[in-house]
Amino acid sequence: MIKAKDIKPIPNYIIKKIKQLDEKERFYTDTSTRYYSYLTKINKDLAQVIVACKIKDHQWFCKQVVIHAVNSNVCLVRDIEYSLFGYTVGWYHQGLAYSRKRYDDNKWYEAEDKYYNVICPIINKRYALTFEKYKYSAVDKYKYLDVIKYLRIYEQYPQAEYLIKLNLSQFATNKTILKEVGKDKNFRKWIVKNKAYLQNEYGQNPYVSSRVILNAYKKDLSIENSQKLDMKIKELQNDYSFGRIISKHIPRKEIVKFIEYLEKQETTCSVYADYLDACLKLNLDMTIDKNKYPKDFKRWHDIRIDQYHTQKALQDEQERKELYNQFEKVANKYLSMQRIMNEDFVVIIAKSPAELIKEGEILHHCVGRMNYDQKFAREESLIFFVRDKNNQNNPFVTLEYSLKNNKILQCYAEHNSKPQEEVSNFINKKWLPYAKRKLKAMVA
Repeated sequence: MIKAKDIKPIPNYIIKKIKQLDEKERFYTDTSTRYYSYLTKINKDLAQVIVACKIKDHQWFCKQVVIHAVNSNVCLVRDIEYSLFGYTVGWYHQGLAYSRKRYDDNKWYEAEDKYYNVICPIINKRYALTFEKYKYSAVDKYKYLDVIKYLRIYEQYPQAEYLIKLNLSQFATNKTILKEVGKDKNFRKWIVKNKAYLQNEYGQNPYVSSRVILNAYKKDLSIENSQKLDMKIKELQNDYSFGRIISKHIPRKEIVKFIEYLEKQETTCSVYADYLDACLKLNLDMTIDKNKYPKDFKRWHDIRIDQYHTQKALQDEQERKELYNQFEKVANKYLSMQRIMNEDFVVIIAKSPAELIKEGEILHHCVGRMNYDQKFAREESLIFFVRDKNNQNNPFVTLEYSLKNNKILQCYAEHNSKPQEEVSNFINKKWLPYAKRKLKAMVA
């Protein structure tokens, strides 16, 4: 591990090279901070020293701010702060700032390596070749600036050098590709055969991922076809219908087969989702290929949809019949809570969901459109019709009574209006006490 006490000043020849490069990269009026780096040896380890440069009043300044080493999982930082917006360097000790910032104390601190990976030109990349273990690393031909990362991987996967010499630096730090190169001679031959496409020197081909490469090799596809297939897989995985239902029944290993099936049957993911949904509701075994991948999809899609609609109609009819039977049973159970006496008004319990619908349509409220019939059948609340004694067939006022709380939940006349005062008095002073007595007698 690198220590602050082992850090040496920037060699003069390095300063000269950095300054020459910096003069080409900036204008004298530029006051921003720029970064360069050089390779050196610290405690027998190869290290990358990142140097910050700045110019003020036509004077050029530079300082060491970050040091990475190949065999260290931490880096050393000085007078530099990392944030989501980039890096900030303090220049107080160089006389370029009037006040010292909290991180600007000219001391070296350990930090997580990944947070201070400042990407910048390397002045002396070939210096790494002077180390015996990196002699054949081909690091001087490595196209990118993350040299420390490359050498760390090279120590674990020496075959990285093979990819660099094929002008495939973009894959030299890809562990998936490196593992395959190291263990499979035929894969190495395949890489050589396809290197022109993979090199993509003029940007004519799209970026090729390791997944695309391995699929092309293992399935004997051209890289172009493997790329197209990969795009189709991504599109499928982003499809709402696939995520909603299909992905639960098509395992990852079957995705390619599924895509090919859709193309062959000239159908879409959403249409297949409708077919699958119908099959599941028909309780078909979707692990069987004849159900999952029928030979004539359009024909079987239509058959399963029709079967489902028929089944649903029968189920709806049965459910409706059960609801009506249960509703009637509850109405008869609480029939005694009605009040039909020598009064100006009468209270009648609803006998069926159909009566609720009629009541709601005539009085223009929601008693027939919401779930009052379900609540009635579950004995959560009862619906009563308040009628004029002399006109008992015409809807007048509707009330909902809670069996749990023994109270009226709501009571409305036409268009959700409040009942007339004389009706309200009848309901609250005569019917309600009567209904509570009858309910109490039923419980007793």
